[in-house]
Amino acid sequence: MEKGALMPPAQEEKSRFVKNSVLYKEFLAEREEILKHKWIESEKAGKDIGFEKALLDWIVKHRSNWRAKRMKGARAEKAAS
Repeated sequence: MEKGALMPPAQEEKSRFVKNSVLYKEFLAEREEILKHKWIESEKAGKDIGFEKALLDWIVKHRSNWRAKRMKGARAEKAAS
């Protein structure tokens, strides 16, 4: 389907559901962190290290702490409401 083309209503509803899902939002947040890591590590290396290398490096070095901080923030936000 062409970008900007109208989707059938059922498909549009599914797309909206996915984009509003917690899982999709977590995916986007994680992807953003990986892209930041890719940029930083590429700058250090003086060349583009590529997404796959950045992904693997970020998972090993940062993912568990990043997730723990997000969970802690989500719990604090929930407790405040």
